[in-house]
Amino acid sequence: MSKSPLTLTPVETAACCSPLLREPLSLERAERVAPLLKALADPVRLRLVSIVAASEGGEACVCDLNDAFELSQPTISHHLKVLHEAGLLDRSKRGVWVYYAVRREVLADVAALIGGGE
Repeated sequence: MSKSPLTLTPVETAACCSPLLREPLSLERAERVAPLLKALADPVRLRLVSIVAASEGGEACVCDLNDAFELSQPTISHHLKVLHEAGLLDRSKRGVWVYYAVRREVLADVAALIGGGE
């Protein structure tokens, strides 16, 4: 086994050693983001948000969301309710269908944690 020091390129050094955030989260921001992360911590809910976000116009009909999973309609409705109550999705009723739209400004708080931006 070699005892020579590991040499990193400048890009590897930045990726390895740069902090993700400029400063630690404030208590207020942590309390605002934690429920979002909790709602997204379920694989079905994470997929639901990604499907809605990837849909044309950033919104999707519940009828299309039901077809994307091998789950019952009440189970999908429960997950959508959790995401709506957490503030990640808006919903609007049009006739007999409910449409869900991603609240991009709310997702920005989550994205800032991952990408390090504000």
